[in-house]
Amino acid sequence: MAKVTLKDGSVREVADGAKLIDLVKSVSNSLAKKVLVAKVDGKVNDLMMPVKDGSKVEFLTFDDADGRWALRHTASHVMAQAMQHLYGDEHIEFAIGPAIENGFYYDVDMERRLTDDDLKDIEKEMERIVKQNLPMVRKEVSRADALKLFEEKGQSYKVQLINDLPEDALISLYEQGDFVDLCAGPHVMSTGKVKAFKLQSIAGAYWRGDEHNKMLQRIYGTAFEKKEDLDAYLHMLEEAEKRDHRKLGKELDIFSIHEEGPGFPFFHPNGMIIRNELINYWREVHRRYGYQEVKTPMILNRKLWEQSGHWDHYKENMYFTKIDDEDYAIKPMNCPGGILVYKTQPHSYRELPLRLGELGLVHRHELSGALHGLFRVRNFTQDDAHIFMTPDQIEDEIQHVIDLFDEVYSTFGLSYHAELSTRPDDSMGSDEIWEKATAALRNALEHRGLDYVVNEGDGAFYGPKIDFHLKDSIGRTWQCGTIQLDMLMPEKFDMHYVGADGELHRPVMLHRVVYGSLERFIGILIENYAGAFPVWLAPVQAKILPITDKHHDYAYDIKKKMFDLGLRVEVDARNEKMGYKVREAQVKKVPYALVVGDQEVADGTVNVRKYGEKESTTMKVEEFIAMLQDKIATKAEKY
Repeated sequence: MAKVTLKDGSVREVADGAKLIDLVKSVSNSLAKKVLVAKVDGKVNDLMMPVKDGSKVEFLTFDDADGRWALRHTASHVMAQAMQHLYGDEHIEFAIGPAIENGFYYDVDMERRLTDDDLKDIEKEMERIVKQNLPMVRKEVSRADALKLFEEKGQSYKVQLINDLPEDALISLYEQGDFVDLCAGPHVMSTGKVKAFKLQSIAGAYWRGDEHNKMLQRIYGTAFEKKEDLDAYLHMLEEAEKRDHRKLGKELDIFSIHEEGPGFPFFHPNGMIIRNELINYWREVHRRYGYQEVKTPMILNRKLWEQSGHWDHYKENMYFTKIDDEDYAIKPMNCPGGILVYKTQPHSYRELPLRLGELGLVHRHELSGALHGLFRVRNFTQDDAHIFMTPDQIEDEIQHVIDLFDEVYSTFGLSYHAELSTRPDDSMGSDEIWEKATAALRNALEHRGLDYVVNEGDGAFYGPKIDFHLKDSIGRTWQCGTIQLDMLMPEKFDMHYVGADGELHRPVMLHRVVYGSLERFIGILIENYAGAFPVWLAPVQAKILPITDKHHDYAYDIKKKMFDLGLRVEVDARNEKMGYKVREAQVKKVPYALVVGDQEVADGTVNVRKYGEKESTTMKVEEFIAMLQDKIATKAEKY
């Protein structure tokens, strides 16, 4: 008998030679229907692999990332088999077909230029293969046999991949009916598991990502366990396309990016209103949470970046210049400057924690192909803070930061999940320091009762971190806030405070951002709100629409009254039909359109139409202004 330990710590016995699927069934038949693959001693395996005595086994479903990965990897093989059936006579060569985030693709080399109509044909053939419920059979063969097989099939890309493997390596193949592919796996048990899929697009891709190699055709698709989940995902993609911040940013005159400065955004007057409101809110919250604001230079001497470790660990992402024949760097991060501020005077334990906030403009070199609107830029404003504390203040201070995060994110109606990122390969410091810092973050999360996942090796080079992933109105997640615990920089910069014992001690440092990048956060908000910002953020909060020329004086009187109260209001005095002016206010996503005519002039009222609604209501001017002020003061999400 083979003994295994399950995730919950229980021990199970199965007969020698039993497969993982047999183990799942021994636990629960209903679970066996959901499980896609299993993790054995940390490695993901097909369910047809034999049970290993003494191993630790975890069953994975579509709810697990590795389970989704396996299903989508199988979907790519189903697509390749469908293409072999449809276009085999034309000779098609298969390159690679992996699962990726949210889907899969396969790169193929063929004469036919595939079209959207071809994708429909491929989907139909995939449906037939899925209905056949073909088993995914793993085989291991010698390198020589694998080479012979794919040479006979004329699959030159597979031959290249095999030739890159060691000569004594066993080569794994997966077979489903009449289709066989070179693949390390893992896969789900049969094609029948791929029940809900969609082929999405065709793109070009160089073999092995090298522009000197041949351009192949890449077919993208996605797959889900259930059709309703697929439909929800496709609907989200449609919504995302409508909400694209680059498109809305142009239509609403918020920002632009020019060929004279790729990756360097220009903010227009409307964009500056949004920026400034976010900054005002940031300052108000941080004042209440005990932060002091500082400002540090954008360009600092090379010696500082060598001391901080950025020169060795981050140089490829930095910009440089020379001043008086010495090397300087444009800052990619604010922390070294914040440390210099700390070191300008001695500190007592009574001052700690010392919270220094900075809205610092940083520059980082991003490859041109990675640039994307406001989401990936080359200069951005980090809403940074560096907190200096005693070791026994670490957990309380982390909880204090998370309290601030909770308040800010709830203001925008954004929920989040947390991820703990641990030591990367390219890191500084001893194992002891890293273990202590990581344990402190883990304890803070667990004592707060926050669910979190662990990202092994994804920390900063100077310390572990907690990342906060925000969920927007259509279900997408965005990494924004982060808390990084740093015990290394205080050591490298020989930082001290005087303790209660009168001796010098080393402080601990927290790096944290809430918005993350002000530019990126604005992009996220544009898409989250689909451009229809809540009143406190809207560039124009109300637009007054006089029906005829004789109502202009009344309209401008209202505008002055509102403007003097600090409200953002415009008058549309053009000689256009009222329906046209109302529609344009809706297109510009102005929260309130105020129509004024004879009746409104006589009664001292405005006819109020909210964005997105067809019905209107009549209100006294003072009543409307009071309502608008309340919406702004409470930062209400709804109009």
